Amino acid sequence: MSSPLPIRFLQSASRLDQLPNRQLELAVVGRSNVGKSSLINALANRKKLAKTSKTPGATQLINVYELDPEGSGNWLVDLPGYGFAKAPKAEMERWRKMIEEYLLESKTLGGVILLIDSAVGPTALDLQTIEWLDHIDLPYQFIATKEDKVRSSKRGARKNDLVEKLEVEKKDVLWVSVMTGSGIPQLRSVILDFFSN
Repeated sequence: MSSPLPIRFLQSASRLDQLPNRQLELAVVGRSNVGKSSLINALANRKKLAKTSKTPGATQLINVYELDPEGSGNWLVDLPGYGFAKAPKAEMERWRKMIEEYLLESKTLGGVILLIDSAVGPTALDLQTIEWLDHIDLPYQFIATKEDKVRSSKRGARKNDLVEKLEVEKKDVLWVSVMTGSGIPQLRSVILDFFSN
């Protein structure tokens, strides 16, 4: 069993210029209801570090978590999810602009953890996001969430289908489950490696 990630909530922001100086950032990106906040809680092994909700779209700001030691400037950044949020169109457009500004203009953003719901598979919005990340030349790591929601008898076929749609190899996708803890130690290692390089 790996140690929980030593992360603490630092602050929320609606614009990039509201954030203090930092060393290096890793952003967590995915559609609404993919389980971003639950995953951050699992990485830290804390139930209420990130706010979770049964309603998609609970994360509405850029939420920053700093890896200890305090003041390290190494940040895990939780961004609002795309699609499905029950919010007015104008509000969703504001989130979209906020996310785009952050991903395009943050000088210390080194990469993205891109979450795909393994029970649903890559959606059209996921594929658009991948295309856009490729276009702006931002590296990303695929994480397939909610592995426990896929019946074990169908898991092999689902994995094949998912990598085929993403046009990657099986080794390029890390499958995780917040409920069972599967894949969480490996993801902690991926994140720590990112910040130590």
